[in-house]
Amino acid sequence: MSTNGEPSPSRLIIADDHALVRDGMRAMLDRELDLAVVGEAKDGCEAVELCRSLRPDLILMDVRMPKMDGLAATRKIKAEHPETAVLIVTSHQNPDYLLEAIKAGAAGYALKEATSHELVEAVGRVLDGEFPLNHEFAVQLLRHLAAGEERPRTKALTRKLTGKRQQKPLPGSLTPRELDVLRLVTTGKTNRQISGELYLALSTVKGHVERIIAKLEVSDRTQAVVKAIELGLLPEQEEKEKQ
Repeated sequence: MSTNGEPSPSRLIIADDHALVRDGMRAMLDRELDLAVVGEAKDGCEAVELCRSLRPDLILMDVRMPKMDGLAATRKIKAEHPETAVLIVTSHQNPDYLLEAIKAGAAGYALKEATSHELVEAVGRVLDGEFPLNHEFAVQLLRHLAAGEERPRTKALTRKLTGKRQQKPLPGSLTPRELDVLRLVTTGKTNRQISGELYLALSTVKGHVERIIAKLEVSDRTQAVVKAIELGLLPEQEEKEKQ
């Protein structure tokens, strides 16, 4: 909170080994009153160090950088500061490529050739707890993740989180409505789309998503989906387990 009572702008770090790219992104983001670029890093090591000293809300992270690449830096940052969001900035919409980024802890991605509006929108969606992915690509990516996951403790952990086969619900168990919301989140739907599909107020959906994130002990919406896949909470996985 700023001294005049107005909300403080969200603090951002740009990590890219090309100065022209950093300058271009800074120029796009500095126009927004609710965003503030507080640091720049030219490699993954600098990104980690700046995160430690500046504690940003979000880092725009290139993947291919010297000394430490963006994926390794993302893993380290999320391990040390899980509250900091990471937005991968990439030139390729490759599911295999971005799958590794999401598994490393990234909340999503933005394309390097994005317009100013598109970049600001992606940053805003991450800060608001949404997917910065289009619906079709989100579904493709998450199915890819689901197909490749090995879940040796899935059934036990699913019972623990959902309260199934328990004499009494655990404090962190997901309610039936939260499971409904989670399943729609895993398809890449926004809070507004979930609101319309479940006939719930937007604020109610946001509250459900926040509680899901807290109960799954993850830092953001994207990582909640990753955790849901690991625990077998997707409908497709549940059907497979019945067979």
